[in-house]
Amino acid sequence: MTTKPLTVVKCGGNPAVDAAGICADIARLVHEGHSILLVHGGSGEIGRLAGRLGVAQRTLVAPDNVSTRYTDPDTLEVVVLALVGAVKPRLVAELSRHKVLSVGLTGMDGQMLRARRKSAVRAVVDGTTVLIRDNHSGRITTVHTELPETLLRAGYVPVVSPPAIDENDQPVNVDADRAAAALAAALGAEQLLLLTGAPGVLADPADPTSVQSTHRISPTGPPDPSATGGMALKLIAAREALTGGVTTVRIADGRTPEPVSRALAGAGTTVRLSDTEAPTAVGVPTGAGVPIGAGSLTHSSREREIRT
Repeated sequence: MTTKPLTVVKCGGNPAVDAAGICADIARLVHEGHSILLVHGGSGEIGRLAGRLGVAQRTLVAPDNVSTRYTDPDTLEVVVLALVGAVKPRLVAELSRHKVLSVGLTGMDGQMLRARRKSAVRAVVDGTTVLIRDNHSGRITTVHTELPETLLRAGYVPVVSPPAIDENDQPVNVDADRAAAALAAALGAEQLLLLTGAPGVLADPADPTSVQSTHRISPTGPPDPSATGGMALKLIAAREALTGGVTTVRIADGRTPEPVSRALAGAGTTVRLSDTEAPTAVGVPTGAGVPIGAGSLTHSSREREIRT
């Protein structure tokens, strides 16, 4: 268990996001005594590297309008190379430049993120829903917290990204926003900040000034139809964090100065469950075999099952 309230920050992979600015702001907060875990994606770097290597990129749009990356074996290799070989070292180096100790990790390290590979994915192609197979993506099922907890207690900033490790002990791509949500819930974080290339959740996607200060999402079902693409997936991740016991979840602009501090102060969109009742506790086994309800998470150890 960590001794300070924990904030999980997700640095979006959109090239417009100021990753260096996020690291500088995290460093300032860490020096002030904050405990922070940083999760990152890398869509821009993945696209750039895939272009250099001649690996075609494909986006799958689910029937509920949520977009995800199609991860065939070649794309999985690109994802790992981009995140582990390019994005993560830059973030660790930037934190080091600001005198912050950090450790770069993937979900595979210490089996931190266990996932179940999807046997098939539903996608809409030319107006017809089809099943896509040979997709090396998965859904997080278990979070082992020993490694990040140890690092946080020792004063390090864990810098975490996909891939996760699947049921056959192979790498599998998982959504970084949902990985951040799973880690935030399992570690008992007080806040999850999803920093992206937009000012928050927009009432009108075509109007960047239509930022919603609060967005309510149903505890089940697809997000609001106005949220498309990556924003829809961020709302799903926000819901998973909230139902997992995280008190505050915000989607905020990662392009502004001091983006973490601004989000902590309330900038962007605060996501809440539309149901006014408290999340129902779901019994999940930890390493000691004691069920812990999602509504009463502590900075627990060992592992936590994620309801999917």
